[in-house]
Amino acid sequence: MHCAPSAFHAASVRTHASHIVACVRAVQSASCREFLVDSFLLQPFLANPIPSMHFRLSSLALVLLLAQGSASAQSKLLVPPGDSLFGASQAEWSIKWWQWAFSFERVRSPISDRTGVMCASRQSGDIWFLAGTYGTARTERTCTVPEGKTLFFPLINYVSFLGENSEENCMLLGGRVAALTNNASALVLVVDGNPFKSLESHRFATTCFSLVPGQPADAVANGYYVALRPLAKGRHVLSFGGLLPNMTQDVTYSITVE
Repeated sequence: MHCAPSAFHAASVRTHASHIVACVRAVQSASCREFLVDSFLLQPFLANPIPSMHFRLSSLALVLLLAQGSASAQSKLLVPPGDSLFGASQAEWSIKWWQWAFSFERVRSPISDRTGVMCASRQSGDIWFLAGTYGTARTERTCTVPEGKTLFFPLINYVSFLGENSEENCMLLGGRVAALTNNASALVLVVDGNPFKSLESHRFATTCFSLVPGQPADAVANGYYVALRPLAKGRHVLSFGGLLPNMTQDVTYSITVE
């Protein structure tokens, strides 16, 4: 996967900069928090970068937000990476996520879904999986989640598996997926306008496992995953993704918990 740069025309840059200034003055607004985070993350990829003064203001505002609202939200919602979930480690849940993802045909699956229509497909138990994407296009989905579900999903991840008559082994696969998921230049999680930080510690590498439960082990995965404690009833906006040297992911869910 490749990250395609964005381009802003000069008029768009001026409009964007004026929004930044307004949002610096109203930093408690959830919509402004999301806007400033996007401005901060997009800056390196803009063909016409935001003028430095305005970008410095947006960067300062982003630092302020991290100190104000997000720390509280993060401590309440984000499950620490060393904590188990319902009797299994989060690395083990990453295996279950891949088995869930590969239980569908590629052309019709929660991963290829562009709208969220398959959000509830093959969900069971206390954990509710959210899906990443195939390719690099920004994906926006709408989803209804039952109350009390813990959310588990990848910010960005990779799996490699043995081909037919392959001479490779799981150790070689593990080295390959580790190399592909090294050097994350961005890991993003924003819940209801609150950006989360220190997500590098949420990297999990699996042992050799089977993509089809009960079959011989044939795959190894590596990536960055998070678990969120159950969201309150009502509507939530959850954005997540990551940027690696050879792949990118950018997903937004509009979630209704009921």
